[in-house]
Order: sequence, then C-alpha cells, then structure tokens
Amino acid sequence: MPEPTKKAGKAPAKAAAKAPAKETPLDAVPPADAPPAAPADASSGTPAEAPAAPAQTSETNGQAPDNGAHDGLPESHQPDTRQDLTGLFTEKPQSGEVNVGGNITFVAKVCGESLLKKPTIRWFKGKWMDLASKSGKHLQLKEHYDRNMKIYTFEMHIIAAKANFAGGYRCEVSSRDKFDSCNFELTVREAQIVEGLDIRTAFRRTSTDGGEDSGELDFSALLKKSSFLKSGQRMVQVSTEPDVDVWEILHNAPPSEYEKIAFQYGITDLRGMLKRLKKMKKEEKKSAAFLKKLDPAYQVEKGHKIKLQIEVANPDAEVKWLKNGQEIQPTGRYIFESIGNKRFLTINNCSLADDAAYTCVVGDEKSFTELFVKEPPVLIIRNLEDQMVMKGERVEFECEVSEEGAQVKWEKDGVELTRDESFKYRFKKDGCKHVLIINEATKEDSGHYRVKTNGGQSLAELLVQEKELEVYQSIADLTVKAKDQAMFKCEVSDENVKGVWYKNGVEVKADARTHITHIGRIHKLTIDDVRPEDEGDYTFVPEGYAFNLSAKLNFLEVKIDYVPRQDPPKIHLDCMGKTADSTILVVAGNKLRLDVPITGDPAPTVVWTKAEKDKSKKAPEEGKQEPAFIWTLKDGEVVTDSGGRVHVESTKGHCIFTIEGAERQDEGVYSVIVRNPAGEDTADINVKVVDVPDPPQAPRILSVGEDSCVVQWDPPLFDGGQPVLGYVLERKKKKSYRWMRLNFDPYKETTYEAKRMIEGMAYEMRVYAVNGIGMSRPSAASEPFVPVAPSSEPIGLCVDDISDTTISLKWRTPEKVGSAGIDGYGIEYCKEGTDEWIPAFEGLTERTSMIIRDLPTGERMQFRVRAFNVAGPSPPATLPQAITIREIMQRPKIWIPRNLRQTLIKKVGETVNLVIPFQGKPRPKLTWMKNGEPLDPKQVSVRNSDTDSILFIRRTERKDSGVYELQVQIENVEDKASVTIQIVDLPGAPQNLKVADVWGFNVALEWKPPKDNGNCDIIGYSIQKADKKTMEWFTVYEQYRRTNCVVSDLIMGNEYIFRVFSMNMVGLSPEPCLSKDSAYIQKTGIMYKPPNYKDHDFSEAPKFTRPLVNRSVISGYNATLSCSVRGIPKPKITWYKNKMDISNEAKYRMFSEQGVLTLEIRKPCPFDGGVYTCKAVNASGEDTVECKLEVRPRE
Repeated sequence: MPEPTKKAGKAPAKAAAKAPAKETPLDAVPPADAPPAAPADASSGTPAEAPAAPAQTSETNGQAPDNGAHDGLPESHQPDTRQDLTGLFTEKPQSGEVNVGGNITFVAKVCGESLLKKPTIRWFKGKWMDLASKSGKHLQLKEHYDRNMKIYTFEMHIIAAKANFAGGYRCEVSSRDKFDSCNFELTVREAQIVEGLDIRTAFRRTSTDGGEDSGELDFSALLKKSSFLKSGQRMVQVSTEPDVDVWEILHNAPPSEYEKIAFQYGITDLRGMLKRLKKMKKEEKKSAAFLKKLDPAYQVEKGHKIKLQIEVANPDAEVKWLKNGQEIQPTGRYIFESIGNKRFLTINNCSLADDAAYTCVVGDEKSFTELFVKEPPVLIIRNLEDQMVMKGERVEFECEVSEEGAQVKWEKDGVELTRDESFKYRFKKDGCKHVLIINEATKEDSGHYRVKTNGGQSLAELLVQEKELEVYQSIADLTVKAKDQAMFKCEVSDENVKGVWYKNGVEVKADARTHITHIGRIHKLTIDDVRPEDEGDYTFVPEGYAFNLSAKLNFLEVKIDYVPRQDPPKIHLDCMGKTADSTILVVAGNKLRLDVPITGDPAPTVVWTKAEKDKSKKAPEEGKQEPAFIWTLKDGEVVTDSGGRVHVESTKGHCIFTIEGAERQDEGVYSVIVRNPAGEDTADINVKVVDVPDPPQAPRILSVGEDSCVVQWDPPLFDGGQPVLGYVLERKKKKSYRWMRLNFDPYKETTYEAKRMIEGMAYEMRVYAVNGIGMSRPSAASEPFVPVAPSSEPIGLCVDDISDTTISLKWRTPEKVGSAGIDGYGIEYCKEGTDEWIPAFEGLTERTSMIIRDLPTGERMQFRVRAFNVAGPSPPATLPQAITIREIMQRPKIWIPRNLRQTLIKKVGETVNLVIPFQGKPRPKLTWMKNGEPLDPKQVSVRNSDTDSILFIRRTERKDSGVYELQVQIENVEDKASVTIQIVDLPGAPQNLKVADVWGFNVALEWKPPKDNGNCDIIGYSIQKADKKTMEWFTVYEQYRRTNCVVSDLIMGNEYIFRVFSMNMVGLSPEPCLSKDSAYIQKTGIMYKPPNYKDHDFSEAPKFTRPLVNRSVISGYNATLSCSVRGIPKPKITWYKNKMDISNEAKYRMFSEQGVLTLEIRKPCPFDGGVYTCKAVNASGEDTVECKLEVRPRE
C-alpha cells in the first residue's frame, strides 16, 4: 500500500521573507507580504525587480507535482491568475531557460484594434543595449500582423545561445501617447542535470503568471528533501531526516564551506544559489520601514477613484507620496489618510494625467508602483447621415461621440482616409463632434463612409450626381412703349449659376437705365425709360452651360393726331403677355399688370369689371353675366381697393389695372369699358393664374427587394394650371431627419424603383410634383418599410417516396436567406403540359419535407417549391422532369445494423430490442423465425412498419438464445437476414474438488469444470482457503485459469479446507465447490522432492504491437503519446526526444499499464516539438518506434 502524503515542510519565516526573485513582468502580482517591484521607468529603462514568496512543497509517494499543486497552498501564496488589463500588451514575453547552443524565442503581442497606426517595438538587454543593431547570426527580430484578429506579434529569436547571453531583457512598445514595457530573464544552462535527479520536478517556480517556463526556481523546495530513491520506473521521495533550511545554513556559513555544503545536500547549481544569496543579504535592509509595500501596478478606469495602501513598521512615521518624482500636495483630488500602521493615498476622478509612476517614501526607504488609467470605450451618440450632392459641392459628414478629444478613424469603402497633399479630405474636431469634410465632391467620392471608435461605428452613404441645368421659367418677348420699363426675367435650377446678358450679340453692361440682378435662382435684366434704340434680341447665357435663353423687345410708338372734333373711344389690345387665345398667364405671387392703351376725345371714362360665378358681389346689368367686381374711374383718377392688392389708374392714353401678388382666386375674365359722348368700346381680357402643383398623395410601397423598393403615388389634385412635367422623390432613414433626393430630373411616371438602400434598415419615401412653374410642397411620408429580398430558391428538391396517390418530396434550405429569414415553404403542382399551378395545401410549412396526398393515379405531374418571407416568394425549385404518380416496384432488401452482424450477448433478465430496417415496395410480407421455427408470441413481440421491423423480448431467458431469421418477401422476390442472440447466465459450481497432495507448507488441489458454464466460456476460478479453527475464508487465487493449483505459505500445525468458485463473463457461480477432505500441515519438516521438470523458455524479444502516431497539438495544453509493446521478460522502456534521453525530465511523465506505454508532455511549447522515440529493451532483443510532434502556438 502506498504511504499517505506527508505534510509540507515549513521553511523558517525569516528565510521566506528574504528569498529574492528574478525580474518578473508587471502582470505577475506578488503575494501581499513580498516586497514590491520597482517600476520600469520609460526614460531610464530601469527594469523592475520583485522578490516572490517561496513556493511550498510537499512529499508525495512517487507522484510528480501536477497542475493541481496550487490547490493546497494558502491564499496568500496561491498564484495570481488575474489578467493584466493595463498597457498595450495582450501577451508579454516570459522568462525562459535554454542550454548552451540551443534556440529560444520570446513573443510579445499587442492588440491593434484601438491603435490608429502600427506600434513601435524596441528590445533591450540590460538597461541600455538596444538589440535592433545586434541582429545577425545569433539574434533575429521578426514581426507580423493578423488582420482578422487585429493582433501585432513581435518575436525575438536567439539562435545558438552562448553563456554570456544570460541576463535581464526588456521589451518596450509605444504608440503615440501610449507606452508599455515588460522585463524578463534569460537563463543559459552550462551543464546538464545529473541523471537520476529530477531537479525541475522538485523545484517550484515562483512566477504567478501560470507559465511553466516563466518565473524563477525555488531551490528551497529541493533542499528540504533528504534523499531520492529510484524504484522501478518512478522516483519515490522518502524523508529520513528532519527538515533543514539550507538557505539559513548557507547564510550563516563562511564562503570556504559553500562547496562542502553543496556536496552534502546535493546542490548542483551552486553559482545560481550564491547569486540569490547575495541578493538576500542586500534585501535585509529594505524591510525595516515597510510591513507591506505597494503592489507593482494598479489599474483604474477614467473618472473613477483608486486608493493606494502601505503598512509601515512605525505607526508615527511620516510618509511622502511622489508622482513621477514630484511630491504630491493634498488637494480635493489627492487625499492622504493615516490609520494606525496603514497609510492611504486616494486619487479621486482619475484622468489620463494620473497615469504615472508613484513612490511612497518613509525615511530613506521607498516603495514604487505604476498606475494605469484605462479609458472607457468611446460611443457614437449621433450617427452619420446619408447624403446626396451635386458634383463640385462640399460634403460634410458629422457625428457626435461620448468623449471630448476622442480618437476616431474614418474609412471609405473599408479603406482608411488620411490627409493627402491636395487636402481632399479634412478632419475637423469640435469637442464631442467630429466632421469629415470633402471639398468639391466628384463621382469617385460616391460610396459608403464609416467612422470608427473603440466602442462602436457608424455608416452612411454618399451619392454624387451630375445634373443638367434646368430652366424653371424662361424669358418672354416684351412689347413696351416709350418711357415704360422693360424687364426680362428667368429662373434656373441652380442658384449658384451666374450668367451674362447680351443684346444682338453684344454683352449688356449695367448703367443708370440698365440694371442686372441675380437673387437666388432668378436672373433679371431691367431697362428703365425704354427708348427706340433699346429694341432688339436679348439673350441670357448661363456660365458653364452650352445653351441660352432668348427673347425680343418690341418698341411700341403711339401717335395720336389732334382732331378738333369728338373721337369715339378705342381700346388697343396690343399688350405684353397676350397669347394666341387671348389669355394672359401670370405666376401666383407675381404682379399682374394690365396696361391697356386707349384713345378717345374727350377723354373716356374707364370701367373695369371682373365676372366670376362663385362671387357674391353683384352689379345689376341685364342681359350680361353679373360682374363680381366693378371699378369705375375717369381720366387721371386712381382707385385702390380696401385690401391694397388691386390698384386701378387712368392716365392720358392709358388705363392700367394692377394686382400685387396674384392669387389663384384672381383668375377670371376682366372686362374694360371706355365711354365718352362719342361712343364706347369694350374688350375682354382672360387672365389665368398659374402656380406650383399641389403635393401628391402619400406614396405607397408596392414591393421591396434586397436593396430596392417599388413606390407608387397618385398625381396631385390640382396641377397649378400647368401640366405636371414629372416628380422628384426623396428618401430618409426612419430615425433620421435628413432627406436624400433620389432624382434631379423630373420623373414622368407615377411608379418608381428606388435602389441603393441597405437591407434591414427602415426607410420612408416622399414625392414632389413639378410643373413649368416650379416644385410643389412634399407629400406626406410613406409608411416605413424595410428593404428585404426574397430568398434564393430551395436547393436539392427531389422525390423521397411515391405511391399510387401520394408523393413525398424533400429539399434543403436556400443558400441565400437574407435578413428577413424564411416564413415557410409553399408547394404547388400541375399536370404536365399545363401552366395551372395548384397549391398542395393551404398556408405554408416550416418543414423541408412534405407528403402530398390525393393525387390522380397514373398522371404525369410537375412539382415546384418556393420559399416565402415578407418580401414575397423566392424563385421556384422545380423537379427536372414530370413524375408519374404510380408506385414503383422496389426489390426487398434488409439492412442489418453493424452491431448486429456479430453475436448479440445479453444477460438473463435483460431486455432485447432489435430494430431491423428494410426496403421494398409495395409493402413486403415479413416473417420471423427462430432456429427455423416460428416465434412464440408469448415470449417474443414483433412490430412491423413500412421501413423497419422490431423484435422485442421483455425479460430474456436462457432458452431465448438462438439464430433469429427475418424474411422480407414481395411476391416471388425475397431477402433474408439472421441475427444470433446469446443469453448468458452465472455458471454452476466446479466439480470434484479434492486435495491431491500435501507437502511442507503446500497443498495441491484438483477439480473439474462445472457442468453448466452459463452459456459462455469459463474465464477462470476463484480459490479460497479457511482454517478449520476460525472458518474465515481468504482468497488465494483470483481468476485462475487452470483446474489444478498449489496453495503455498500455509501455517504449520493448522488444518485447512478449500473451496472453488467458477467464473464467466457474468460473474462468480452462486455456489462454490467445497473440498471433501481437509489438509493438515505437519509440524515436523518433511523433505519434499519435487519432480524434475524442464523449464519452458517463454522469453520473447520486445515488439511494438501499436506504433506511435504523428500528432499536432496546441501550445499550453497537456499532450500524450501512446503505444503498446509486448515482450518477455518485461522490457525496459526509454523515451527519447530528438535522440536525447528524457526519462529524467520533469516536463514529461511516463506510464506503463498492461503493456500500454504513455508519455505525457506537460503544457508543451513550440520548443517541445520534434521527433519522439520509444525504445524497449530486454535480454532477447530491442525494438523502437517513433513519431513527430508539432506544437502550434495558441491563437
């Protein structure tokens, strides 16, 4: 029996406190009672040093320490597995060891997701030696970037290491205002470990970062062991002397005694221990002022508070706190506290300025730490908006983030944007707002723009279009008379377009009479006090466009001859704006001015009337339509109505009717009547007021696609008096306020397909109507809709089964489903030669298989399946050819499961449940037989279906054993299959147990096998003995195969009886067979002469029955290599790695169980890859087997 595990030896507290450690990375947090590490200063490069607490050890019986060794440690000594959340490193270089001439690689990884550019890495040896200039035969620096994981990996390869390569190293990484560093050690071993002494197994590393090869060895764990005894294939540790602390012995001994002590206690690395002893002596002075120092590093989120704590030996001691070497004064943010031996520094509302090195000074002693302030993720509060601009316009994408001064990254179609030489892109930052500015957009600037922070991203689309200049109002011909004003007016679509006016091909310059104005989209040329020389052709030419607008100015010269007699009045209707149908058009909002030349002597009286059927004002005049308004005035009078809009005046030779800001109700027939004693004249002027149309009705979404939709709307109820030229559409995201125009040229139809939308995003649409006057107000927004696409067609449609009236179809999910998912599937069928598709059932099914029933027998039918979602049906998946609805003859075939192709063994009382699948159409006839006879329905149950047959026995008995045969028959075609069932039971007792001979302390027994073997082979016998005095039975042999045996080591003077149990696969026989007579062991010695038998030579050379297999494993996870060997006598097993014996290596554990050999490799690293060989040797020969092991780095 193995010894119970002894308690762990306790090292003296003094030695434990003094034991220094090598330099460890910042993420290796030491125990609370260990002195802290000095921080690595970015400017000086001084590496941090932190002693670690000694590891506790325990003595085990032949078991190497495993990963669970930490479970028994006190809480203060357990390794700290916390991840380092500060700095830039995601994986820091770990300390390592290498033999002289060997290779080693140190790896550092940096997460680049939050970095705007590639970080800078520097490797140092000691304090100042930059290794970048030392690259060559023995040193190589490599780096690569994983775009998927966004991880930068930096490697330092040391090749053919030399002894002087050992020492401290430092790795520094920086990126703009961020910096991080890490210290690690390289140990170069000069001599191999003495064979038979597994030093690394007994030494426990002090590193707390979980790496097996990191940290420093705790030699005190080995030196507390007094001896190592080799037993078989295991190393058994036996404590023969009281625990001694070798550190204390070396500490108190003179230097001349060091070698003697090393030899006495089996110390192989005396040089390393003396280095550590030297450090211990230096550290003695550092424990006078501090009971507990600061941890090597602290971390706090920006805006939170943190408390730094130390414990001093003297409760009355005064402490100073320094930040980057400068003393901290107590303020509202920095609070000092003193409670007993404890001193606290509390920093409130931490900012990035608090990310620094802090020092606590007590007298002449100091404690160092580093504080890392972690910024919270920057969130995007206000997203980017989609924009559509014209070519040459300025574009601004604006977003708002949660932090002022946060770093953001802009991308266009996945490519990062930077400031180039032409200043195409400008980046503006205003507090939390970030703006991307594109000067003079071009067609190439169209695309998707994305802004990224470390906490989110936002996407928007930019469309840049080129548009022809559109003329909303052209200039018209004018006819004016002397001293009047002539005004040419036009309106174009772009308010930024400038133009030039020409008269008869000569540019018109502004002067006292000629005025040129440009207000918004309207260009005007005004000529005051028109003269005959002003008559001509006037042209407006927009700058940058190859067209012009032309009109003619006609000068009207009115000559009135004086006749000293009465002249009847006359109206001359040759005036501006008169059309062929005597209708004058005026745009709503513009001034309506009717200037009617009149003649007559004496000066006539002018009456203006306007007749409308819907007006209530009336002036009685029989035989005519009742006028709604009447204005009467004499020569030289001016009449203005109460509203101030209508202004009527009469001058010599003219009557002028003016309406300011014409409205739609001003439309109608205006009549002017002139009277004098000589007669009267009447003229009708038809005035039509035209306006922009009413807004169309709210658009309707007819259908949606993956990135498009079809929208329809009704024309406006009123077209503004001018035919509608087309429509302009706009869209916006539902949660946005910015509308983006989809077309600039009027679209003439009332159905439009909008494209370039994002699938899964909710949108709204609205429509403008455009006529010759201008653009209407927008319509009401449509109902929100989401662009989704129908899925692709189902794949793999095939016929699963068919009968005279049914067919079973199955298919697979479409390859492209889309964001809307699939609501279900619809199945349709039609007769061959027709296009009338009939649904197979109402609604949809979610399954991918369906049986369609009640089909006409003998008809050739075509089937198709479509997937449905909110966007509608997918393209159909159709069978390649029509199917005849008729059951197809299928030969019967039985499919015996693999586990039933050999004898099925069951114990008595167990259940038998056989499921035998088969095929055959029409449904075959099934017959079960047992040993050629029909089954007993009382004992065996059978259930048959269309596809399988089940044989069931609830409680088996021995008589149920036999060969069961299943016959499947369709008409005269059949198939057969058989299953052998063996029901086993406990065997009977052996027979005729007798004592064959008694000599010395031995008894020879013989017996015969049992009559009933339980329906299976006897695998052995259990032989027991009992002293007649006590009748207590003891087992002599277990699972003994022969029917005779010799019982030895019996006690002289006692009388024994014996019994034997038989054994099979079920168990021992219920009853034993007792020996008929007893055996008495004589007290006097009796010389027994055994017969002389010739020894049989059972020796056999080793031979591997199962070789090693090449393996590829992941770094950091235990790996095993297994093989099996046979040989007599038992061969000696030796494991090799790259032809080097690894039997005594602590990293490997070897197991041997019943000829199965296993090599366990603890937490392999890439260095552990290579060729592993297993060698078996005995007196008859030897055999070897090998394999390759590849260790992949953890991703």
